[in-house]
Amino acid sequence: MKILLLGYGKEGQALENYFKKHDKTAEIEIWQDFTPSELQERDYSSYDIIFRSPSVPPQNLKNESSITKYFFDHCPCPIIGVTATKGKGTTCSFIKSLLDAHKEDAYLVGNIGEPAINALDQLKPSSVVVYEMSSFQLWDLEKSPHISVIGTIEPDHLNVHKDYNDYKNAKANICRYQTADDYCVYYRDNPESVQIAENAKKAQKIPYPFEIPDDIKKAIKIPGQHNINNAIAAIAAMSCHLNISPDEYLREYKTEIIAGLGSFRGLPHRLEFVRKIDDISFYDDNFSTNPASTRVAIEAFPHNPVIPIIGGLDKTDYQDLGEIYKILSSQNINIPTIVLMGDSGHELAKRYQDERFILAESLEEAVKTAYEAAKKHENSVVLMSPSAASFDMFKNVYDRGERYKGIVDLL
Repeated sequence: MKILLLGYGKEGQALENYFKKHDKTAEIEIWQDFTPSELQERDYSSYDIIFRSPSVPPQNLKNESSITKYFFDHCPCPIIGVTATKGKGTTCSFIKSLLDAHKEDAYLVGNIGEPAINALDQLKPSSVVVYEMSSFQLWDLEKSPHISVIGTIEPDHLNVHKDYNDYKNAKANICRYQTADDYCVYYRDNPESVQIAENAKKAQKIPYPFEIPDDIKKAIKIPGQHNINNAIAAIAAMSCHLNISPDEYLREYKTEIIAGLGSFRGLPHRLEFVRKIDDISFYDDNFSTNPASTRVAIEAFPHNPVIPIIGGLDKTDYQDLGEIYKILSSQNINIPTIVLMGDSGHELAKRYQDERFILAESLEEAVKTAYEAAKKHENSVVLMSPSAASFDMFKNVYDRGERYKGIVDLL
């Protein structure tokens, strides 16, 4: 069998290892660092299967596949798929924690960082897979998970997708092919989530959020109403897995719910608590690369002065700057100082004159500036939530987050 890998990131490397293990005669060719025109002009006729990396747009080729498509074709057990613009990793982690509390043989894969194909050999019919699914992984999927969870959908990745409709259409594949035996959990307060759920014409639909008891809310260890909603989505998904209503699940399995939700302490770089110095709390929210996610991060601290660190590589040709500034100017949030850095930070300062703006030329300068500003206010929060990509100054979002935490640790 002759295999072509379009891209050689984490998923491409996992594919190579998998096929080397399972087919000693497989010929694997790796192609990376190509342009869109080179991608379209290449002759693919000699390959038995062509795997595109997640960020490579579908080419509509014969024998074209991806890890996600291959996994769905070969997975022997139920899949709970989760998508959203932000919050899908946290929701997946809550679901996995609930499954663990029920002593299920559960696996967490996908966009959260574990290539799904790595789990394939371990799966049994009695296993359960929780799959975090980005628009790139859903782009050309032709099967849907048994349980789909659709969180808040807002514009993102428009530097890769043709437009917002293309992005939403990719997301819709998570429920487009569901049957009457499947479930679609969707966020009722987001019009785009509701619209995407309408593609699940046959599936049983479960809207959220809904009320949960106070003792279950208190078990949730990470801040913000959005994280309570993520936990409620996980409760809904778990009730679908057990084929009972959310009300019945809340009533009959409260012990497992409290244990499961309480065991999850948050993901790295997603509103992650770093440390407290005197009464100043530092949070790492470097995974927030668009205004929507930065907004919910800031709103997680309604009773504290928040000093945000904003800016990086803009993904929308500066179309988001107005939305970012609107968030920073909200009368409902106490933001006494705003530290700006990177490409979009400098552009934001140029377009909007605001006495609260302080420009920093490096991450170290940004953190120290935010710290000095935070000292002027009681119970303040320094929140790095850039609302932009990391590639102007860093290798990736993980690099940006780890360097931020390292600087904070040295204060």
